[in-house]
Amino acid sequence: MIVLGIDPGTANTGFGVVERRAARLVALDGGVVKTIASVPAELRLATIHARINELLDEYEPSAVALEDIYFGVNATSALAVGQARGVVMLAAGARGIPCRSYTPQQVKSAVCGSGRAAKDQVQRMVQG
Repeated sequence: MIVLGIDPGTANTGFGVVERRAARLVALDGGVVKTIASVPAELRLATIHARINELLDEYEPSAVALEDIYFGVNATSALAVGQARGVVMLAAGARGIPCRSYTPQQVKSAVCGSGRAAKDQVQRMVQG
């Protein structure tokens, strides 16, 4: 099973493609979709959408895992993250690929056994 994981944002949308092989996760790809701050929001979202479509075409994942929105003090950034999530969900939904939302702690716990794991520990576990 191949899963496309997304950490959405309008400035930077992180992605990782993993495949479950037996009891192990294997990293197939990962990176960041970067957009330019001076570009209008609709064009930034179009850039994210286009790259997600490329990843869906290339890897044909069975599912998309999206990081949940954190509703902290900054409502503007939460709205921007929601917009980025929307274009990812649109790309997946147009192909009939299910999207599920997870908190960062849920992902860390699933990969490392602890919801308090550092990002680099998660990377090491996936990369082997």
